[in-house]
Amino acid sequence: MFTIGDFARLGRVSVRMLRHYDALGLLRPARVDRATGYRYYDAGQLSRLNRLIALKDLGLSLEQVGLILGDQVGPAELSGMLRLRRAELAAHVAEETARLARVEARLRMIETEGSMPADVVIKNLPPVRLAELTATVEGYESEKITPVIQPLYRDLFERLQAAGLAVTGPAVAYYEQVPEGVRIHAGAPVNAGEGERYDFAIVDLPAIEQAATVIHHGPMDQVDVVFQRLARWIEENGYRSTGLTREVYLRYGAGDPASWVTELQETVTR
Repeated sequence: MFTIGDFARLGRVSVRMLRHYDALGLLRPARVDRATGYRYYDAGQLSRLNRLIALKDLGLSLEQVGLILGDQVGPAELSGMLRLRRAELAAHVAEETARLARVEARLRMIETEGSMPADVVIKNLPPVRLAELTATVEGYESEKITPVIQPLYRDLFERLQAAGLAVTGPAVAYYEQVPEGVRIHAGAPVNAGEGERYDFAIVDLPAIEQAATVIHHGPMDQVDVVFQRLARWIEENGYRSTGLTREVYLRYGAGDPASWVTELQETVTR
């Protein structure tokens, strides 16, 4: 038998909690010394303690725990209950993590209000032929676009390899407002001939006479700040955006997102 202190250590609970469970009738000591009042537990009671703690962590009240323990919940049933609760908690953590990322992104935007991006360059962009795949999402939020555009590119590059087409430059993404939301165009420049048929689209992006461009260093979930700073630069320097935007992925891949380099291209006119 084990003293209450040793049993608390083995069960990873506090002595105070064991006394509380005893008072509620949830986990009685195996023996109580009548002379000293010391409580003693045996190793077999660890099984009941484990079930008690597991059920409490499911969010049940101690009264509910007592009723379930009285029905002698089996290991398989308890395991199923715990797995379900684990899935619920994991989903909640993922939701709150995404919420935190959105708050941090907006905080960065607020903190950089009034600042201008360095090294904005007005460029003439030549026409480019792209192989592309498309998908539609609800809006322009990074958390909606990123989970969709990354699989699109993986699929596109696999199809290009199967078709025997080589990518001739950095990947290009652009976006189109549609009634359903935003259509993502995930493209890569290729030397595809006229009239050839593939399981992806071949499109020719026209030349752009003037584009305000800026380089973004880092992951794409931080690009919104740079876009807003670029918008302020465009307005304060006497330009007007035509609403056509491209992202050119100069350095991108499976490496550290902090090393990614993206050129943002916003079509403008005086």
